[in-house]
Amino acid sequence: MKKIMTKANFAIVGLMASMAPAMAADNGLCNLVKELGNLLGMLRTLAFIGAGFTIAGWAWGYISKGKVELKDVQEKGIGLLVGFVLLFGIGMVLSFLMSAAEPGGSLNCAAQFQSW
Repeated sequence: MKKIMTKANFAIVGLMASMAPAMAADNGLCNLVKELGNLLGMLRTLAFIGAGFTIAGWAWGYISKGKVELKDVQEKGIGLLVGFVLLFGIGMVLSFLMSAAEPGGSLNCAAQFQSW
């Protein structure tokens, strides 16, 4: 598990380091975020709400049952945890994309669109 997390961290750092310069000259992404800003905001909110309900439902199931068995955690817990991580990750990516496209963001969209 530690080796997988180390590789994932290196991949994330590499993407973060190369994302802004690669997208800085691209007007297409700025146009897309400008046109779909409301939809992306709604999807971001729904992703975070879905992640919260996933974890809350998982916890409430164990709280209401009163006992936790290892077999239940192995069968249901891993899938719910993966679902939570995916929903939370989608919300974080959309948050980054929206904040990077705002004036002063790393995509430098304000220089391209002075009407914002």
